[in-house]
Amino acid sequence: MEATVCLIILAIMCFFFVTELLPPMVTAMGGAVAVGLAGLVPVKALAGDYSNGMVVLFASMYVVGAAMFHTGLAQKIGGMIVRAAGRGERSLMSGSMAAGAVMSSVLSNTGTTAALLPVILGICSASRISPQRQLMPLAFSCGLGGLVTIVGSPPNLIASVALENAGLPGFGFFEYAWIGVPLTVAGILYMTLIGKHFLPRGNATGEGIDEDAAVEAQATENDPRKMHAAAAICAAAFLMLAVGSHLVPMHITALTAALLLVATGCLTEKQAIAGIDWATIILFVGMMPVAVALDVSGAGRLIAGMVVSFMGESPSPLMVTSTLFAFACLLTQFMSNTALTILLCPIGISVARQIGANPHGVLMVIAVAASCAFATPVGTPPNQLVMGPGGYQFRDYVIVGLPLVAVCYLVCLFVIPAGWPLFP
Repeated sequence: MEATVCLIILAIMCFFFVTELLPPMVTAMGGAVAVGLAGLVPVKALAGDYSNGMVVLFASMYVVGAAMFHTGLAQKIGGMIVRAAGRGERSLMSGSMAAGAVMSSVLSNTGTTAALLPVILGICSASRISPQRQLMPLAFSCGLGGLVTIVGSPPNLIASVALENAGLPGFGFFEYAWIGVPLTVAGILYMTLIGKHFLPRGNATGEGIDEDAAVEAQATENDPRKMHAAAAICAAAFLMLAVGSHLVPMHITALTAALLLVATGCLTEKQAIAGIDWATIILFVGMMPVAVALDVSGAGRLIAGMVVSFMGESPSPLMVTSTLFAFACLLTQFMSNTALTILLCPIGISVARQIGANPHGVLMVIAVAASCAFATPVGTPPNQLVMGPGGYQFRDYVIVGLPLVAVCYLVCLFVIPAGWPLFP
């Protein structure tokens, strides 16, 4: 009975996540209240755990990113990479995608897209290149770059938390790079060699560009002292996150960096608070009780059982990877990848246990697939951000993005079972 109630609540939530008739964070918190009122989780759990280490890491990294954007450091780094690539259409595309991937590996994908948008528009205008030929590749690269580190995208952290909640070791800071780097390289090669032929031809005047958004994204303080201070603090933090996480927990390192950035004046307290994506934080915390309810009610095991019955009792790594990737990737085109990953990770762990597979490999497939939202403009904020300035239509994302999803699937098919053997 409890499993049935949980599945009904889950179905209603999925409807609202996909249709967005309600804001995603309202759907998440509503689901949390529903599982509490149904007696599936203790009522005290409904407030969520805002002291959770991963929540602190989320919030702190948003502050770090805000400091880099406000001081102009992020724009400077991105601009240097883009301009070094050259002004030809293909070289500009490869340079902007490289810049987007590098920056989004440790910063907000949306913030990175917004920071590089005016740089790309300026170069397009000077070089007589249509922005339609450059902005969608930029958005895609920011999504791919987010797969390089554990802080690059919310699904990465969520998968790690799910492993730890199951009593297993989480993913390391750069562990995602084993799949994220090949995916990024494959994505850049696809766009510069094949995908560019599917992009709208456009014109070189930038017609339809949202100039207000470009100007807003470009506005920074341009204070050299603050920029240098932010560079030093961020470099130290990233180094510590990469190699010193066994000495100091990642959330402590990120929180320390955030505090130092405010204390040194790189950004104000108000800017720090405004820089945090509270919708994502609330969505993450609100979905925690729902994930617990999936587990304790048995609903997660029921769904996992259906997945296993589809794959067979002794599925091959090819079947496991293909099934999980297809399921997660289809849903992520239409709903929040944060909510999707929180829902699917407990199910993924149940699937792994039922077929005797490595949970790390299973959750890696889910986390990566949840970030491959390239086939629709609503799949991820960067896609939405460039839609207006680029003058894109829905079908443009399908035509250009769907083959990229296929490329990502093929890379995952070979790399994930090799890096995280599903059946050791």
